[in-house]
Amino acid sequence: MLYNNTKMKKNGIIFLFILLTGIVSQQKILAQDSSKLRVSLLTCTPGEELYSIFGHSAIRITDSINQTDYVFNYGTFDFNDEAFYLKFIKGKLLYYVSIEYFDDFLYNYQQMGRGITEQVLNLSPEEKISITKALFENAKEENRYYKYDFFLDNCTTRLRDIIAKNKIPHPKFPAAMSVNTRFREAIHVYLDKGGQQWSKLGIDILLGLPTDKIMTVYEQQFLPNNLMAALDKNSNVKMVSLKDNLYIADNKKETSFYLSPFIFFSALFIFISILSFSNNVRIENGLKIFDGMLFFSTGLLGIILVLMWTATDHTMTKNNFNLLWALPSHILVAFSLKSKSLLQKRYLLFTLLLSSLLLISWAFLPQSLNNALIPVVLIIIVRSFKRYFE
Repeated sequence: MLYNNTKMKKNGIIFLFILLTGIVSQQKILAQDSSKLRVSLLTCTPGEELYSIFGHSAIRITDSINQTDYVFNYGTFDFNDEAFYLKFIKGKLLYYVSIEYFDDFLYNYQQMGRGITEQVLNLSPEEKISITKALFENAKEENRYYKYDFFLDNCTTRLRDIIAKNKIPHPKFPAAMSVNTRFREAIHVYLDKGGQQWSKLGIDILLGLPTDKIMTVYEQQFLPNNLMAALDKNSNVKMVSLKDNLYIADNKKETSFYLSPFIFFSALFIFISILSFSNNVRIENGLKIFDGMLFFSTGLLGIILVLMWTATDHTMTKNNFNLLWALPSHILVAFSLKSKSLLQKRYLLFTLLLSSLLLISWAFLPQSLNNALIPVVLIIIVRSFKRYFE
């Protein structure tokens, strides 16, 4: 009998413990759902146009109490701004936070054939509320604008910063790429995959030495896919409670032949080199016109590179080694090629030697120059050589 009473007491204690545990667990569940908010990171696949080739990020806030479903987008700009192009070139273009209905956002990306992946963030009610308040605060007219920087302050890094600031403990994002990856290498991945070889050449010409800096783990997250991967793999705290593909894009693209910059300029180099050793008067006269265009275009490009370095707010266009072949002074020589003065001869010799030295040190420069420019430099060498010794 004593055994039975003891057993009953033990069972009662166990039952009471289970009951209390259940109540506490239920209260925790209720507390977790008390905000009635769901915060998600939306990651969109790259598009075919250059402006969309790197993908996109946005935050979705679903409020089950107010029956609202909003998307906060930090990648909005006013294309109708009268000074749009000038501001863009000078690095002063302002982007802003826009709010749209999720259904509209989804429809637009479906129409563009771009996929959307949703990561529901693992947040406490307080963290959800804090993020939501921060987003609405940023969306106010006096707060919504910011000076966009593709590498350091864009529509993805803004979302990362809001999430990291309001998550306790702060997440320690892991590397999404090799720890030795440079900014230029990171964007090349997308440009190569998107078949944007000509755009890649133009970007490589405009972007200077800072683009060859090795990214920190945090800097890697300027790319939407990298932030998505970092959230998935975060080590110190679970960041994603649910992941879902809201729309799967059809990645089947028709392959079409295009002339790559390297092939085009290599063919031009061979053609000009053959003509350069001809004694035909008409060909020689034609090459004189070509030389004027060559020195004028490279000189004009050099002036643009200097202005991008010194007269804009762009951080990645400074210290540009492309100025070693696109000398701004070429534009003056273009109008004086008929002159056979000693100064002209010395300038052509200087150009010949500098361009040759550039090719020799090509692989060892701190800035990675696009290989499609090798035949361009060879053309400058050949024409400077012919002009010097004629």
